Amino acid sequence: MNPSARTLICLLCMLAGIPGNAPAQTGELSLAECFRLARHKNLAVEQARVSLNARQYQLKAEQTSYFPKIDLLAGYNYLSRPLEINLQQVKDGIVEGSSRQSLSAANNVFKEITGNDLPQSVQDRIYNTSKDIIGAVYPNYNPPLSKQSYFTAALGLRQPIYLGGKLSTARDIAKAEYESGIINVELVEKQMDFALAAAYIRVLYFNTMISSQDRVITAMEKNERYATSLVNNEIIPPYQRNWATVALTFAQSRRRNLELEKLNGLTELKRLLQVPQDTTITITDTLRYRELAGTAPPEDFWKGNPAYKAVESKTALAESTVKASRSLNLPNIFGIASLNLYQRDLPVITPPWLVGVEMQWTLFSGFSNQKRVKATQLYVQEAKIAADNTQALLEAGATVVRNKVTVLERDMLSLAQARDQAQLTTTQVQERLAEQLSSVKDVNEALLVEEELGKAYYTALFAYLLTAAEYYNLIGSPQQITTLLQ
Repeated sequence: MNPSARTLICLLCMLAGIPGNAPAQTGELSLAECFRLARHKNLAVEQARVSLNARQYQLKAEQTSYFPKIDLLAGYNYLSRPLEINLQQVKDGIVEGSSRQSLSAANNVFKEITGNDLPQSVQDRIYNTSKDIIGAVYPNYNPPLSKQSYFTAALGLRQPIYLGGKLSTARDIAKAEYESGIINVELVEKQMDFALAAAYIRVLYFNTMISSQDRVITAMEKNERYATSLVNNEIIPPYQRNWATVALTFAQSRRRNLELEKLNGLTELKRLLQVPQDTTITITDTLRYRELAGTAPPEDFWKGNPAYKAVESKTALAESTVKASRSLNLPNIFGIASLNLYQRDLPVITPPWLVGVEMQWTLFSGFSNQKRVKATQLYVQEAKIAADNTQALLEAGATVVRNKVTVLERDMLSLAQARDQAQLTTTQVQERLAEQLSSVKDVNEALLVEEELGKAYYTALFAYLLTAAEYYNLIGSPQQITTLLQ
């Protein structure tokens, strides 16, 4: 066995969890083993699984969204100039108030001594004098309160109390996305299985065609040798032998083309299996006809089809977005707390901690929230219509494909009869040639007809198996096609 083939078979054994000597005895790569290998190697499947893992982490993140958020808040601020007290703006009030305060104090002292208020003239002099003195000594500048920069640091806590259902809706959306990811993995795996089954059946088709062509070539070689002996015995002219040589040459050319087509099929199979293109894969099996069980698609089969489930999951996601849109009209209430850690050069002294409740409620948004609710409701309606349409497509598709299988079975029956008749005709013409009742050209023509009818039969068988794989892909799993290939 080729070392590359042995390596591939061992890898298949490890992935499938089966003894390593079983495949090594046959060296044949079955379709079931291809399915198992592709599950671990195909890049499209791996991409879908990575996407699913990302959605799972997103769901876990949303499930913890109700926990409080603690932030470290720190800031450095540089002012264009220091903070100042604007004494000039309040100068008149301070001078007026201080003058009247001085007058009131003098009047109270005089009243305590004499029991009477100061004369009005004296009060006016005290008031004016105080006003002049205070106005004269009042600063004509604005004193600064701080430096031009300061630094603060604190711990801030924010605990959701009521968000109008926004957090639960976010969890519902994340859950819907996660479930959609599971369905997406299933859908990608199913698409990969179908592509893999089609590629494998294609290789079997070329194996069958090569085997059939080998039988034709063997018969043409025999005919050419017989024609050569007749020429040597001067029974027939040489040009009649040339008919056999020409027919044999073209038959050998067609076989070489079939070999190249098989290599292309193996190349596609290796791509789906994600193995190096220089890996040797051994597939020697050929196509055989087995009747497809059942005459009609199972009832409600579409419910298990990933294509339908993918569309149905969009309905659940759309319903969650309706809740999310409606929650925008409801208030948000948070519990807040702050713990001061450090402050430098701040012009005011803040308390070491604080707690409180904060509410945020959008009272008017230009009717955008109402429009969003209406849009999401229409999305739900669209998703339901898409689900119904997908159901109808799957039901119709399964019926059509099943009918195609029946048509191809009838074609194969007719072609099988014609092929058998062509083989009988070839045998009869060869017998007549031995009795000098037919020519070498007659044998060649009979062999060509036999070759074409064989090609037509195996092509119909190839189409039958591909259609059967498509039928299984619609009603169940493409892997069920292995029952028709074993």
